[in-house]
Amino acid sequence: MNPVDSSSEKSGQSFTALFVRRPVLAAVLNTLLVVAGLAALAGIEVRELPDVDQPVISVTTDYDGASAQTMDQEVTKVVEGAVARVSGLKSISSRSQFGESRTTLEFSDNVDLAVAANDVRDALGRVANQLPDDADEPRIVKADSDSQAIMRLAVTSSKLSMEDLTLLVDNEISDRLAAVEGVADVQVYGDQEKVFRVDVNQAALASRGLSVADLATALQSSAMDVPAGSLESMTQDIVVRATANLTTPEDFENVLIGDNVRLRDVATVTLGPDDGSTSLRSNGVQGVGLGIIRQAQSNTLNISEGVHAAVDALSKTLPEGTRIAITSDDAVFIEGALHEVELALSLSAFIVVVVLYLFLRDWRATLIPALTMPVALIGTLVAIYMVGFSINILTLLAIVLATGLVVDDAIVVLENIVRRRAEGMGPRAAAVLGTQEVFFAVLATTATLAAVFIPLSFLPGQLGGLFREFGFVLAFAVLLSSVTALTLCPMLASRMLGKSEHEDHGLLGRFGALFSKVYKRTLHSSLSNPLIVVVVSILISGAAFATFGLIQNELTPQEDRSMVMLRLSAPQGVSLAYTRDQVQRVEEKLQPLVDSGEIRNIFSISGQGATNSAFMVLTLAPWSERERTQNQIVQDINAAAATVPALRGNVFQTNSLRIRGAGSGLQMALVGSDHEKLTEAAIKVVDQMRNSSLFQTPRLDNEPTQAQISVTVNRERASDLGVDINAIGTSVQALLEGRSVTDVFVDGDAIPVRLISSTQPINDPTDLENIFLTTSDGRVVPMSTIATLQENAVSPQLNREQQLASVSFSSSLNEGVSLGEAVEAMKAIAEPLLPSGARLVPLAEAATLEENASGMALTFGFAFAIIFLVLAAQFESVISALIIMATVPLGLACAVFALVITGSSLNVYSQIGLVLLVGVMAKNGILIVEFANQLRDRGASVREAIESACSIRLRPVMMTMIATVLGGLPLVLAKGAGAEARIALGWVIVGGLGMATLVTLYITPVAYLLLARFSKPHAHEEERLKSELQDATSAANDAGEPRRIAAE
Repeated sequence: MNPVDSSSEKSGQSFTALFVRRPVLAAVLNTLLVVAGLAALAGIEVRELPDVDQPVISVTTDYDGASAQTMDQEVTKVVEGAVARVSGLKSISSRSQFGESRTTLEFSDNVDLAVAANDVRDALGRVANQLPDDADEPRIVKADSDSQAIMRLAVTSSKLSMEDLTLLVDNEISDRLAAVEGVADVQVYGDQEKVFRVDVNQAALASRGLSVADLATALQSSAMDVPAGSLESMTQDIVVRATANLTTPEDFENVLIGDNVRLRDVATVTLGPDDGSTSLRSNGVQGVGLGIIRQAQSNTLNISEGVHAAVDALSKTLPEGTRIAITSDDAVFIEGALHEVELALSLSAFIVVVVLYLFLRDWRATLIPALTMPVALIGTLVAIYMVGFSINILTLLAIVLATGLVVDDAIVVLENIVRRRAEGMGPRAAAVLGTQEVFFAVLATTATLAAVFIPLSFLPGQLGGLFREFGFVLAFAVLLSSVTALTLCPMLASRMLGKSEHEDHGLLGRFGALFSKVYKRTLHSSLSNPLIVVVVSILISGAAFATFGLIQNELTPQEDRSMVMLRLSAPQGVSLAYTRDQVQRVEEKLQPLVDSGEIRNIFSISGQGATNSAFMVLTLAPWSERERTQNQIVQDINAAAATVPALRGNVFQTNSLRIRGAGSGLQMALVGSDHEKLTEAAIKVVDQMRNSSLFQTPRLDNEPTQAQISVTVNRERASDLGVDINAIGTSVQALLEGRSVTDVFVDGDAIPVRLISSTQPINDPTDLENIFLTTSDGRVVPMSTIATLQENAVSPQLNREQQLASVSFSSSLNEGVSLGEAVEAMKAIAEPLLPSGARLVPLAEAATLEENASGMALTFGFAFAIIFLVLAAQFESVISALIIMATVPLGLACAVFALVITGSSLNVYSQIGLVLLVGVMAKNGILIVEFANQLRDRGASVREAIESACSIRLRPVMMTMIATVLGGLPLVLAKGAGAEARIALGWVIVGGLGMATLVTLYITPVAYLLLARFSKPHAHEEERLKSELQDATSAANDAGEPRRIAAE
């Protein structure tokens, strides 16, 4: 049998020929992929970013009237000690402030939140008896209690009073919203409940020989309601309920509290709204606000949908004149961003098809890759669904970038078939042989690209989670594209391609011919002087390495989320009413922005956290409806806040990674053992920071300026006079805090009863000395006889990090200062000022930045190593792998230039782009080297092989590159929600690849010329093996042995 027959028979049996022979099979397989993809689409969840939330749990404990120091010693330390041993705990931070202790526990990524919450509950159960008696039970929430609400609602009414509105919210609205799936907690702001106020006249009490403690005891029975049992007789059964309920102020005034002394003789009783601890205004109208806190690891879009549904249902049943409005909602940004990416996707698919048509100038030929593209992209959805990923901004970006890459394989195959066809083969033969020639190259490029993204998946921490989805989706899309390129493409080509008669006609054809002529000449001269090319490329890489230092390093680019948050703080110790008035002035100053339509909603909470702090959420108009960017509007907002002298305001913007406490620029803390020493050191550090040009408004997060009065009781005097020390506590508490003595039920609602003293108001330290106490022999003495008062300044809240005392400070950064730079500068400033045993700890973004920086270098290292090994294995030669990898540093150099020229920063998104670049660069090299190797096997010299390989492969390389670069173009031109992220990624791809293509076309051939001479063509090896085996076989046959040996 002659060798031509055998080889043609082999071609006929091959994998590709199967699909050319059975076109329906090929069509059905690919249609199945599409059907499965569309089916999967229904089941995939949609969210903003992959689920990379740290599991976080917060424990809140209230203890009315306790100072920050008391909370720290008696509550926070106990809680921290209990939970510190829960398994999987990564970090603890806590803060104690007046009346409230908050501990936030962060767990490692693989901990199940529900299990952790139960462990925390058990741990707290063990120490419940060590907490003070009056402290409330610790509350456990499966979210970071400091985190921002993802939605904010305002309930306002033109008819109801504040206390009725509060009742409505408590009874009907807040529970309904908290039940929405994924909601961890609903925070209520500006609520004022109804209370009975018992206003005590101390002189009257003292003159009747009674103390406040006696009064409190008498009132405790005001809600008497005893389940007395039932009366049973032979024929009937009657339930008995003994009550002595007081329901109106008159009832209270008639209560006897001593011999012939009624309550009205010593106090007046009123029913009215309580002074709230916070106050809320929505667009200038007072109301009750609700903040929806999302559970860690839950989906914002689903929560938003659930809350919208609940609000629609509630709106139907609300009393007249009352409305619920959603004032801000994170889901708007997410939906906008997803929609924008979908637009980019369709645009980039369109661009790619146009590019193909311009190159091939034959609509039939263009149709083939245009059909394989959607098959691969829709098929990718199956993979996303099976692995349990979600459709989010990153996976969609991966698909946008994939549009360019997916067509590549199809182009390579198609271009080769068209070339064969032009040589005069029949359509079916051209399809089979053309595909076979590039079969290996297609598999190699696919494997390489997949190899780039696999190491990404092993990055630690949050970045790993983000990259995992991106890399996997891209790798899978590329894998599928090679499958469609090798099955669907040849089948379509064999049926659809006409005889090619187009020789260079039209402008484009002439341009193409000119370009390839120029390329041939320049390539020839560069191959003749390889040294010059090497030196130039080393210089370029060196320059890039030097400029790399100029690029800013940050986590995510500043995003225009169409929402601005403003933190305002008044001096320590001012009242809520004062803060509220000041916030109202800021609202008035912002009115021009509201009138111009740039600000849609103003939602302001006064007294959040402390009476002197306030918080405003400004929802901006949608992206398409305003000219200016968020940053420009922010400058106006800052200016408006600065005109109100009594407040210090700073704008902060959340970022999409949901880092704990993020958004305030640089945040660091000094940790050690003693709060006071640390505070002194921190004040010095902040002073030093003010002298630096990097920082803008550095500040201590809580300044030690809260006035506090210490009442020190002299025990000996007290016991001489026979005064009960505990009664002092009750008396002081009752008159200051407005202590709740008991709750009474009116129409089924519990209303607290509070003691206050306004006839002789206690609003001055000397009034404290005149609180009267009863002695054991019935005399009444003022408190000044047994106690001394002292004023001092303390910190309004005490923080702890990792169970150590900590004092944190933060600072915004000046224009053009990156976070990485600021952290370094900060360390230099703080080092000499630290007290002994203290250390500096980065918080929020600074902490995440440190975790990620180390991970990134590793990834690049791994990506390089893995690609190198994959290539070596595929080409069966380390040298070929080296040749291909030679272009990668230059590609990265080009991307660095692209970043510097466009002024982008090195952030999560541009890093993804860089890794992607490594793979795409290697891909071009593979096409050329694989072809040159084939030519060498046929006996060409190294120089001939590489020259002809380059000129033959010029078209597919240019086509794939232009398709990928222009496919990324919609990203660079992005507008609207989330544009910043897309631009960062787009520039690396478009700029880097665009510049890098030209590099590949010259560097790869030169590298091949210099290195390939060290490796023998595969054909030689094959020949040798064959001849040795034949010799061995024939020798064995001559000896007359059985033929088994050779086979073995």
